Amino acid sequence: MVWPRDVARGRDGEHILARLLQELVAAWAACGTFEWVALGYLGISSVLIALFAENLAHPVRLLGAQVSAALLIVMFCWASARTSGESRWSAGTDIGTNKSLCATGSQRFWHFWRHWYPHLFFLFCFEEMGLLAHLVNPGWQDAKLIAFDHWVTGVNPSFWLERFAHPVLNEFMEFSYFTYFVYLLILGGILYYRREWKTYWSVMTYSAVGYVFGYLIAMLFPVQSPWFSSAGMWHGDLAGGPFTALINLIEKCGRVHGAAFPSQHVAGAMAVLWGAWRHRRWLFWLFLPFTLCMCVSTVYVRNHYLADVFGGMVTGTLGYMIGRWVIRTGH
Repeated sequence: MVWPRDVARGRDGEHILARLLQELVAAWAACGTFEWVALGYLGISSVLIALFAENLAHPVRLLGAQVSAALLIVMFCWASARTSGESRWSAGTDIGTNKSLCATGSQRFWHFWRHWYPHLFFLFCFEEMGLLAHLVNPGWQDAKLIAFDHWVTGVNPSFWLERFAHPVLNEFMEFSYFTYFVYLLILGGILYYRREWKTYWSVMTYSAVGYVFGYLIAMLFPVQSPWFSSAGMWHGDLAGGPFTALINLIEKCGRVHGAAFPSQHVAGAMAVLWGAWRHRRWLFWLFLPFTLCMCVSTVYVRNHYLADVFGGMVTGTLGYMIGRWVIRTGH
């Protein structure tokens, strides 16, 4: 005999399940091109972690971190779309003329984080590379890049540049190295302020694709950088001023042992540079000299080989080219 209470409970369960499925569909619909790239990377890296789990100290924790990151991404999309009534922002819908977009505090909160969480995602992935450096290959490949640099230049660039070390030049190079951190913030901030959402997410997608190339290459071809491979061989530390101290602090808190090839500094800067060329040509010309100095600084401050710089230029440019293609095909 079926009691009315059991029938009611069954109907409540079906209602809850239907509501849950409805919310999942809404969250999925709110994801756009950037999210497909980000979630795709998390999926690929998770598969690699599962396949090569024996090479990792805590593979289950890493898989948990990947799943948590994916859930947070979907949550940002779902919460933002739910509070604003929007759908598929990052897929390219231009809603810049919607003046009532952020009428409430909740809408402003989720709108902000919906657009700026990619910076945290990039940081998470980069820091994670310190744990994934030997996921596939147990040995460092620095000797190959040192040989390449010598074949191209006839010297070891980092050691050769040390002869020019001077506090003033050191400070300029550390400043140039620091500029990497503001390129995407500046271009993204301008587009965000102008409410050019479609263009904003295009630039984020260029960066995401470029970084993904770099992350995957770093897993397959681990390089630790001159900072580690040549430790103790320098004549002294690079003394400078406030930017030197700032970079030292950043490196102390977030330096990753591995993931040097290709240079994610250069890749990220190149993706933004090409994005500026397409969407804010005047900003491209403003960024260009700083980006060139930054590329030199990565070698000067002993964080990268010349090969890393070339690799970053290639992956950053591929990020822009393939990112554009992915955006077009996604529409």
